[in-house]
Amino acid sequence: MITNVDPQNALFLNGIDRIQNEISQASDQVSSGLRITVPSDSPDQIGALLQLRANLSQNSQVQSNLSLALTNAQAADNALSSSIQLMDTATSLATQGATATSDATTRASLAQQVQSILQQMVSNSQTNVQGVYIFGGDQGTPQYTYDPTQTDPVITQQTSASTSQIQNPSGGTFPAALTARQIFDDQDPTTGGPATDNVFGALTTLITALNNNDTAGIGNSISLLQAASLHVNNSDAFYGNLEDQIQSATTYAGNYGIQLQTEISNIQDADIPTAATELSEANTQLQAAMEMEGQLPHSSLFNYLG
Repeated sequence: MITNVDPQNALFLNGIDRIQNEISQASDQVSSGLRITVPSDSPDQIGALLQLRANLSQNSQVQSNLSLALTNAQAADNALSSSIQLMDTATSLATQGATATSDATTRASLAQQVQSILQQMVSNSQTNVQGVYIFGGDQGTPQYTYDPTQTDPVITQQTSASTSQIQNPSGGTFPAALTARQIFDDQDPTTGGPATDNVFGALTTLITALNNNDTAGIGNSISLLQAASLHVNNSDAFYGNLEDQIQSATTYAGNYGIQLQTEISNIQDADIPTAATELSEANTQLQAAMEMEGQLPHSSLFNYLG
């Protein structure tokens, strides 16, 4: 019986196949920089690698969300800083209107200035970032508009709460925003009406007193303006704290991302110097095997027939 391949040749072919596989694997690692490109490269580590990649993707999304949240918080901070200045101006106008030297004409003029402040305050409540009204609660639309033709020019459009939370990559969440109602139109939970620190209410009270040339009413409005100003300051403090939380969370997410990248790299990245050495050695082995095979005597068909 004539066999197709004798044991010696089979051993040689198996060795060549092994060397060529080593060359292919080392070459792929050198060219791609990766030790794992398909699951079969390291089946026992694929599960851990996929989980790390999923964690990295989620962390990247958290970083993107934090970036937008910081933009919103900074815009809110700017709007409230402007509102605090407006309240200071309104208080100054009220103090001027309460003096005995002011007459009805002067107070009517002051009322127009406070009316402009009220309009600007409503505009601040409509602050938006990328088309989203950041004080608009869950609806993301203006909670108030201004209509100078109305007796009460501040028109309520909607009063949705803000339930959105910012994910902290270190664990847990924290509130993302206040609403215009919370900031500018604070309500008394007992009476259901405007609270004494209601910004719109304080400004409206002052306007009415100035137009009515009501000295006592103007004087009484000053305490309301001061309470409302303190309320706006407290709201601004919320956003100052929020910015600090976001910055801290962003720093954590950045460090966590580096950690994940390092762990992924440790699993999937190739050791290029080692792979290059293995490639060179495998090529040398292949060349030597071929030269050795060429020097060995070979049997022909006549050896089997003889």
